[in-house]
Amino acid sequence: MGLPVKKTEHAYTYGDYKTWPDDERWELIHGTAWNMSPAPSRSHQWLVVDLAAQLHAFLAGQDCELYIAPFDVFLPESSEIEEDSIDTVVQPDLAVICDTGKLNQRGCLGPPDLIVEIISPYTSKKDLNEKFQLYESSGVKEYWIFDPGNKSLQLFSPQDSAHYDDGRVYVIDGIAESIVLRGLKIDIEILYNKMPI
Repeated sequence: MGLPVKKTEHAYTYGDYKTWPDDERWELIHGTAWNMSPAPSRSHQWLVVDLAAQLHAFLAGQDCELYIAPFDVFLPESSEIEEDSIDTVVQPDLAVICDTGKLNQRGCLGPPDLIVEIISPYTSKKDLNEKFQLYESSGVKEYWIFDPGNKSLQLFSPQDSAHYDDGRVYVIDGIAESIVLRGLKIDIEILYNKMPI
């Protein structure tokens, strides 16, 4: 399996993106189009479902909403940019949005409070580099990166208004606790021990 394919002919926008075939999945990061990997692995999908169930239960009765990919998150550099001119549209595995005014029928316009990505060898470079920088600079409050191959989690929370902290790393065990969603805890050992692969 190779690296993600990029469309590099020119800088793309949401206006281009929405004309592409429905059977292709792409993300735009500062005008560069990245194709999404082939169908995610079984372990990836299992983690998405398990984490979504835990998040859904935690958020019951709260004003925050949970969305699962494919779900477009628009991250414009300015609120003045027209939708079709936005050059950054991503589809995180899981996104929690507590300011529901950001939500419309097309997705979320602005940074979610929490984004979860589950990496694979195919997506790790993009998730750990391009997306890390994007989420940090655009104001995503917390970024969780699960790596099922290494049974680990890297959790990045706000250090100040513009930067994440150095991150917390959990490998096989430990209790991951959100700073942004107070009271949210994920038992890493239980999570990965339940994973069927």
